[in-house]
Amino acid sequence: MIVGSGNTTFATSSLSNQQASLAIGLGGVIVGVLDLIYAILVYSPHRPILIPQTIASGVLGAKSYQQGMASAALGIVLHFVISFGAATTYYLASRKLIFLTSRAILFGMLYGAAVYFFMHLIVLPLSAAPHRQTQLIYAVPEFVEHCFCVGLPVALSVRYYSP
Repeated sequence: MIVGSGNTTFATSSLSNQQASLAIGLGGVIVGVLDLIYAILVYSPHRPILIPQTIASGVLGAKSYQQGMASAALGIVLHFVISFGAATTYYLASRKLIFLTSRAILFGMLYGAAVYFFMHLIVLPLSAAPHRQTQLIYAVPEFVEHCFCVGLPVALSVRYYSP
């Protein structure tokens, strides 16, 4: 498609939109899957439905645990909305801050740490989820997991699909 602006003509390409969609899509899916698997294996391996129900409790409160598969499905949808949001945020920031793609490993891991703190210090306290203090034995590995399984896949996906 050709777009005119005064005396200048710009050729726009669906290729850049496709690359953005792939970067965000792949990053979001990888993060969503890895983070959900981690949470199930660590927090509820014998009753995996509790993890998506806990995510849904951020909106529904404690009644989420009585709503079976309906609240679990909502939790999965919300979880992937968050993972795609994290991928989108990194992608958009990388359009202005070039070092996010040129040093993707370092800044991806830092981004994972930032996502961890954002979730634990802002999102969870503002949610309707029942609040419990996270024990250090869980907090430290979860922090590391966010560096490697949240920030890093997003950053590497964005770097791979960046022009």
